[in-house]
Order: sequence, then structure tokens, then C-alpha cells
Amino acid sequence: MRRLLAVRLEATRRLLAALPILTVAAGCSLAPTYQRPDLNVPTAFKEATAASPTDNGTRGAEMMPAETGSWKVAQPAEEAPRGEWWKIFNDPALDDLEQQAGDANQDLKGASARVEQARALNQTVRSQRFPTVGAGFGPTLERQSPASLFFPDDQEVPRQTLWRAQATASYEVDLFGRVSDSVQASNANTAQSEALLRSVRLALQADVAQNYFNLRELDAEISVYRDTVRLREQTLDLVQLRYQEGDISELDVARSRSELSTARSDEMTVERLRVASEHSLAVLLGKAPSAFSMQPSPLTPVTIEVPPGLPSSLLERRPDVAAAEYAMQAANARIGVAKSAYFPSLLLTGTAGFESATIGDLFNWSTRVFLLGPLAGTALAIPIFDGGRRKGNLANARAVYEEDVATYRQQVLVAFREVEDSLADLRILKAQTQTQSEAVRSSTRAAQLSQTQYAEGAVNYLDVIDSQRTVLQSQLAQVQLSGTQVVSTVHLIRALGGGWGNSVTPATGPQ
Repeated sequence: MRRLLAVRLEATRRLLAALPILTVAAGCSLAPTYQRPDLNVPTAFKEATAASPTDNGTRGAEMMPAETGSWKVAQPAEEAPRGEWWKIFNDPALDDLEQQAGDANQDLKGASARVEQARALNQTVRSQRFPTVGAGFGPTLERQSPASLFFPDDQEVPRQTLWRAQATASYEVDLFGRVSDSVQASNANTAQSEALLRSVRLALQADVAQNYFNLRELDAEISVYRDTVRLREQTLDLVQLRYQEGDISELDVARSRSELSTARSDEMTVERLRVASEHSLAVLLGKAPSAFSMQPSPLTPVTIEVPPGLPSSLLERRPDVAAAEYAMQAANARIGVAKSAYFPSLLLTGTAGFESATIGDLFNWSTRVFLLGPLAGTALAIPIFDGGRRKGNLANARAVYEEDVATYRQQVLVAFREVEDSLADLRILKAQTQTQSEAVRSSTRAAQLSQTQYAEGAVNYLDVIDSQRTVLQSQLAQVQLSGTQVVSTVHLIRALGGGWGNSVTPATGPQ
């Protein structure tokens, strides 16, 4: 037994003597040096300073002032506070809805849970940096071979029951960076989950604002239809009076009643859309539709000037772009993990405790035992042949990285497109809204004149109908343009990655 212990101690001594050489490679990462992929990023947004020609040949004013300054390299800033950007609309009702959504939205809670999952998995991976320590107690029945005890082959070795109370420890030396690269990949995955949470939160905030303004736009349309219904009721009274006096035929009365019924039906259609919009907003707030309602409040036109800044700042602020880059970083680190499989791995193990033939003597000082090195097998394992498994894993890791690079570049392009779309919408909508306001004024005046002339018998009723229809269409278009303008502003803020302090010109919104 002593000779066996001496042999094991000698083997352990030789292994420990080689550790300084082996630990030189410990922690050396085999992953490629990470670099952000080259991007063909413009130095300024095209639509930021664009001007659109008006109908009279003049040039429109700039809609979106760009931040001054020169081009700079993007630095990660997706964790920067986004602020309560919706407060620039100066609408207390919207402020309250955003608060409710942040507290109770289920998609946001799910994204938060995914972050907790990623952090838990990260803790599991990081645990590989530390030794594993355990303890055990119990009996074993064993019979050793004569050769293991250096006895003659015909020596009879009796079976024996041994009681053991031992502590065990094992530790993998991080040769060639397998553990460190795994931890780096896990850290990147955790950061990706956190960036996706910020992206979900920003999307939720924008969706709540968009649904809220859509609801207010429908309220404004209902108000227009109700005014139209009242006007056509008055027109019907006038037509009936003239019919009773014998000035017109019954045809004009039928036409007037048809126009009135059509306006009432269109109003009901918008009311139906409003109910559905209200239900959608309730779900965003984490509430059952039956437990949520909003009082009608027509949309007040809102104009906010949002500075888009430099394109490089977009790469810093967008959480979805940051998430795509973290995915690249994780994939890059996993290339190092796949490469490390080609090199030796070193596992240090040891046990210490008490061992006795009887439980009564188990904890005597004379029963203490220890073992350094693996109980079976080898501490230093060198891969030789695996049928191409490591080669396939490495090729897969590199392909995943290339896929993530393409995904990142595509996400950047989408981000630029969304900003340019929103800037173009707002630039054109500004001029279009002004033109539509003039159309409303002109159509309203024409309707008033036709109504007066019809009362005097100068025009027929078809002229009145046409003028009233034109007024209704112009007013609806004006309301819809106002809704589109404020929703486009929300889209631009979302495309830019959220709020940014005091860079936005406050608007005078509904009180």
C-alpha cells in the first residue's frame, strides 16, 4: 500500500513540475481579434437638409435641422438613458399610458425574463473559472488486485468494506483559452439580451404613442362626421321646406336623405375602428379590453422638430444594432472555443478525508488519506482522432460568425432606411399639411356659397351635394395628415433610438 502511494505521489510530483510550462498557455485566447465590420456609412442623412419644391415653384424650408459637427467613429452608447421622450408631446394622458405600459406590458415582462435567463446562463459559464468542490460520505465494498499492491499473482487479497468521508476538488486549467472564450461569448450573449430588452422597451413606448395618436385621430374623424351630420340635417330641413313650397321635386329630398344616411353610416364605421384601436391599446397596457376605456378627445395638430444628428450616432444609440453587434462578438469568441478543441486539456483533481474499515474508526487521525491527480484516466488529455467533429464545429462557428456579420450590416442598413423614411415623410407632410389647410378653407367657402345659391334657387341640389362632399373629404384628409405627421414623428424618434435630452423642440400639445 505504501509503494502504491509512493508511485502516485511521484506521478503527481512530475505533473506539478510540468505545470509552470503548461500554465504559460493558460488563458491564451485562440479567438480572432474582434473588429467591427467595415460599413459604408454616409457622413450625413440625405433627408436631413433636403427641401421639396412646392406647387408654385418655390423651395420648401428645411424640416429637420441636422446637428453640426464632423464625422466621428461610432462608440457604443446603447445603454445611455433614453429618457421619457414622449413628454415632448406635452400630453398628460400619453404620459400616464406610457407609465402603465412600462409597469404591466407582458411582452416587456417576457423580455425582462429572457435577460434573467441570459444572466443565469452567464453565471453558469463563469463558474468554470473556479474549482468544483464537493463532499461525500458512505461505505464501499472493494477487492483490489494483487498486482496493484505489488503482491505475487497467486496472493489472495480479501474483499473489504471501507468507510469514507472525503472532500473532492477539481479544476480545469484554462489552456488555450477555452474557458475564457466561453465566458467572453456568454458575456456578449448577456449584453445582447439586455440590448434586446431595451429595444423591446423602446418599441413598446413607440407603439403606445402611435396607438394613442391613432385613437385621437379617429376621435377627430368622428367629430368631423358629426359636424357633417348636423350640417346635412340642416340641409335636409331646407330641402324639405322648399319641397313643401313646391320649389323643387321630391328627388332633391331623397338625395338629401341619402347623403345624411351615408354620413351617419360613415361615422359608425369610424366608431367601429375606434373601438378596435382602444382594444389594441388596452393589450399594450397589459389590460383586458373590457377593463379599459378612454374618453373621446380629438387630435390636436402637433409639430416637433427632431434633429437626426450624425449617422454614426445612430449606430451608437439603436439597441437593435447593438444587439446585432453583441451577437457578432459572441460568435467570434466561439471560434476560439472551437479552435481550443484541437489542443490538450488539463484537469486537476484531488481528494482528501478519512478512510476506515469500520465506521467507528472513521474519523481517527490515523485514517486520513489524500489523492492528487485523477482517480482513473489521465489529467492531460490530447485529442488525436474524432472523425472530423472538431473540424465541423470550427467550420460551423466561422459560418455562424459570417451570418452574424451579414445580419449586423443588414440591421444597420434598415436603421438608416427607417430614419431616411421618417425624415422624408415629415419633410413632405409639412408642405402637404399647409396645402391641405388651404383646400379645407376653399372647399368650405365653396360649400357656403353653393348652399346660399341653392336657397335662392340659383343652382341645383347636385352642386350642393358635390360641395359638401368636397368639404368632408378635405376635412378628413386634413385630420389624417395631422395624425400621420405625429405618428411619423414617433417613428423618427424610434428610428433614432429614443430620447436624447434637450435636443428636441417642445411642442404645444393637448392640455
